[in-house]
Amino acid sequence: MIVRYTEPIVRTSKTYMKYAACLLMAGAMLTQSAENKTNGNRTAYPVAKKVNVVDDYNGVKVPDPYRWLEDTNSPETTAWVEAENKVTQAYLAQIPEREKIRKRLTELFDYERYPAVYLDGYAGVFQAGGKHFIFRNNGLQNQYVLYVTDKPGGPERVLLDPNILRADGTAALSALSVDHSGKLLAYAIAQAGSDWSEWHVRDIATGKDLPDLLQWTKFTNAAWTHDGRGFYYQSFPQPDSKAALTASNEKAKLYLHRIGEPQSSDKLIYERSDQPRWMFGPQVSDDGRYLVNAVFGGDESWNLLFYQDLQSAKGKMVELINQAKAKYNFLGNDGTRFYIQTTDNAPKGRIIVIDVNHPEPANWREIVPEQKETLNSAQLVSGKLILSYLKDAHAQATVAGLDGKVQHEIALPGLGGVEWSPAYSTDTEMFYSFVSFTSPPAIYRYDVQSNQSTVYRQSKLSFDPSQYETEQVFYSSKDGTRVPMFLVHRKGLKRDGQNPTLLYGYGGFNIAMTPTFSPWFLGWMEAGGVLAVANLRGGSEYGEAWHAAGTKLHKQNVFDDFIAAAEWLIANKYTSTPKLAIHGGSNGGLLIGAVLNQRPDLFGAAMPAVGVMDMLRYNKFTIGAAWEGDYGSPQKQEEFKALRAYSPLQNIRAGVHYPPTLITTSDHDDRVVPGHSFKYTATLQAAQAGPAPILIRIETRAGHGAGKPTTKMIEEATDRFAFLVRELHMKL
Repeated sequence: MIVRYTEPIVRTSKTYMKYAACLLMAGAMLTQSAENKTNGNRTAYPVAKKVNVVDDYNGVKVPDPYRWLEDTNSPETTAWVEAENKVTQAYLAQIPEREKIRKRLTELFDYERYPAVYLDGYAGVFQAGGKHFIFRNNGLQNQYVLYVTDKPGGPERVLLDPNILRADGTAALSALSVDHSGKLLAYAIAQAGSDWSEWHVRDIATGKDLPDLLQWTKFTNAAWTHDGRGFYYQSFPQPDSKAALTASNEKAKLYLHRIGEPQSSDKLIYERSDQPRWMFGPQVSDDGRYLVNAVFGGDESWNLLFYQDLQSAKGKMVELINQAKAKYNFLGNDGTRFYIQTTDNAPKGRIIVIDVNHPEPANWREIVPEQKETLNSAQLVSGKLILSYLKDAHAQATVAGLDGKVQHEIALPGLGGVEWSPAYSTDTEMFYSFVSFTSPPAIYRYDVQSNQSTVYRQSKLSFDPSQYETEQVFYSSKDGTRVPMFLVHRKGLKRDGQNPTLLYGYGGFNIAMTPTFSPWFLGWMEAGGVLAVANLRGGSEYGEAWHAAGTKLHKQNVFDDFIAAAEWLIANKYTSTPKLAIHGGSNGGLLIGAVLNQRPDLFGAAMPAVGVMDMLRYNKFTIGAAWEGDYGSPQKQEEFKALRAYSPLQNIRAGVHYPPTLITTSDHDDRVVPGHSFKYTATLQAAQAGPAPILIRIETRAGHGAGKPTTKMIEEATDRFAFLVRELHMKL
């Protein structure tokens, strides 16, 4: 399975600085004031100096007065961050309900649990070499622990516990791969939430690490050779030490690492100096014959597919698919016949077979045609195709033969989300997770031959999910498009327009917002709140056409969808403007920033997290250039016009009464660099004409969201919840 982390996404409630050297500077900074509407006091914001920086985009002059805040290593930025955090902590400290919220959220987090999806590829449990591998958290552990059973049903033993790597829990498992025999584990550790990872190799029988160490890797899996003597991986050139968290990530290379040898001896397999933004996802076919190389260029609507015949003396990388027109996911092979999930001539997905001896499109054979529902994932296992579909953003699953004929429907527990762990083509059992908004993940074992699912692991609840209900509604966007939305709340909700409501959205990068479970969302509903999750265009809910309708020149559709969701909630008396809060992270943070500019009158509070706020400079940092496929390029005139028209930073207007806003980011975020949120905060604070507070919470030793310790998740959720209790005038 190919695993990537390049899109700016935060699904979990997923930092700044050398504080000690800057405390005096922070204390000496001047402040500017704004009235706090909730208590009549004045909120004093740190003064952010303005500099004379102007950029020329296709002849259009655009000022960037807070450019200096992009430099996260400068003493001035450090001092500003320290001062902003003091303002925010002082605000939060005066909320009397804060400790009560913290205590209850700690209780809600404290239950034995299994992840619905871990490391973007594993559904809590997977198998290899006759062993079962299980991720489990006893409740308040900062990181999930990886256990192994040497035979199905046997006793579990700890294989890898990231919690012992750092006392504060900020060293996290970021990727892993077990070789075909189940003898060796390759695993990557990321520090403080960074995307940069170091790979190690562990002997599964002894639990001891081998000497192997691979550095300067990100956005990569480890694809084991069939003999288990090495694995393929992607790495980037080592950046300058001061720019490791901001420098653009380009010139990736594909290597083969042999176990026991130093990284300096790794064999270069493939690079493309003429395509510096390309990235590579290696995969070895189950029969060991082919290295399949999925090539990604940053546009979520396509990838290329190359391969190398490992039995050939030439070792040539063959460009099987070399046109950027669709997505191609290698499922497995039968000799020279490749089974591929693709959107080629099928925006909602289909399964085709390509014989690499006759690779011309005229010879491609379709075995599973495009369906009414979106094909979300597919696997080739035990001579069958396990197909997972999305129906209005919730899961369905079927089994088809290699002739494409449907053999079974897989009975799922209800309306929810499903994630399948990877499996080998010879396996007879699989594992999947099922999760809903009101119940945490359960792990199921699926017997491929009998089509029977049984519960393998079940979270031990500390709450009663039967008190809550989920409904799905549909509303019309500005252009008449029908958009689905999930609503979750206590049973017997009174629709009188007075319910505190949290509207969440993402809308981008082909990511579907399927049902998921969060203890802090449960705490929100327990306090009488409504959770609304809108399935905006830009995601994959209805295939590639739905995704494309929320990209580049069409990005405004995403904001229109979200605004229409808010208006629907108000019109149908679930809530009202003073009681309506909006929240989103990463690309969803961009969403919140954009709609806040376009409709500041519509919302009672806003919480943009780790947002892409400067759409004219996003592509200059870390992996940002890879997002041009979704956003477009500021260097292209028409796309620049579209970007500038909605960019959160450039569309803040002085003299506007903005609602209470809590911005969150982290100092080690090298996906969406914190400079986005820093400049956005300074600009919004200076522009605010109303009494509502504009605050920023900057987490330390944390990144974009992946690997965030449970303690930090609870603290962040507590502060968000407390902010909403105060600004929406909730009673606990």
